[in-house]
Parts: sequence; C-alpha cells; structure tokens
Amino acid sequence: MFYANVMSHFYRGELGRIMMWRQRLDVTTTWALTSTTTLFTVAFSFPAVPHLIFFFNLVVVTMMLWIEARRYRFYDAYRARVRMLEAHFIMPVVMQNTELLEGEWRKLIAQDLLLPSYKISWLEAVARRLKRNYVFVYVVILVGWTVKIVVHAPTGVPIGTLRAFYDLMAVGRLPSWPVAAVFIITVVAIVAMVVWLARRGDSEVHEFGERNRERWKI
Repeated sequence: MFYANVMSHFYRGELGRIMMWRQRLDVTTTWALTSTTTLFTVAFSFPAVPHLIFFFNLVVVTMMLWIEARRYRFYDAYRARVRMLEAHFIMPVVMQNTELLEGEWRKLIAQDLLLPSYKISWLEAVARRLKRNYVFVYVVILVGWTVKIVVHAPTGVPIGTLRAFYDLMAVGRLPSWPVAAVFIITVVAIVAMVVWLARRGDSEVHEFGERNRERWKI
C-alpha cells in the first residue's frame, strides 16, 4: 500500500511538471505570433517601411523556435517518465494483472531520477516544434514578405517577370541576392527538417486506426 501511494504521488507530481513545461511552450508560441502580427501591422500600414522588416521577423521567430525547442526537450524528458508510469504501472492496475508490473522500467526510472537526461536531440526538438507550429508561421512570413514587395513596389516599376521581382528585392545599397538567399535557405531548411522528421516517424501520439475505433464506443 505504501508503494502504491508513493507511486501515485510521484505520477501526480510528474504530470504537474509536464503541464508546467507544456504551458511554457505555449508562451513562446504566443510570443512568436504576437511579434509576427505586430510586424505585419507596421509593414503594411506604412509603405515607406522597407520589406527587410520581415527579415527581422524571421530572426525573432527563429529565436522563439530555438527557445521553445530547448523547453520541449525538458518537456519530453519528463513526459517520458509519465508514459513509463502509465504503461508499466497504471496499465497493470487497470488490467488487474500484477505480473505486468515486472520488468526493467523501475530501474530505468530510478536511473533517470539519479541522472536526468534528454530523450531526444536538439535537432529533433526543433523539427518537432517546426512541424507542429512554426512551419505555418514561417509560411505566413514568407508570403507576407512577397506581398509587401509587390504591393509597395515603386510606382511605374513593372512586376510581370521573375527578374523584375528579383530586382525589387534590393533595398538601398543592399543588393537583391542576399534577400533571395534568405528566401531560399529558409524554404529549403523548413522542407528538409519536416521531411526528415516525417521519415523518422516519431510522434507523441500515433494514429489509432479506423478499424480499432469500435473499441472506444461509449
């Protein structure tokens, strides 16, 4: 009974900890959306504002992604403990089968309590947050950047060809090629990371499958 009480409180504590880190993830996402909305308002309210403002938007959102990926690694580490308890402690209790309690899971949790460690790499954490949230933010920024260049182009400048659009990327003494490079690198990096994560097939929650859905009828 003492063991069950301790494990129950331990599970409750770990569950509260991952909820705290989950809220921190929401905070950084909110910051990214708020900064993007603010910069969009400034960019399209004042035609004189150069389109490079969207470059700073990319920088701010990338900083938020970096911070959120770091927080996500902590969240994932504690979530792994909760999933271990759910799979090897709560599930046997629900099944009323004490034989399922046996295994190396106690040893793994004890080792993780002594020496906590991340369960995923920094790159995978970035890819997960990018795929779930930030890919949409980046797409909106790039689309807004393109619209800004076209809508606020100098009067009389034709925009009928790709070459003309490329020329409009220049700002003052800054030539067009650095801006175009930022465009291309951003798109390639986003696509590469999303494809890389999709091939790994890693996810917190897997599809249950339509054929098994009748088991969950209430």
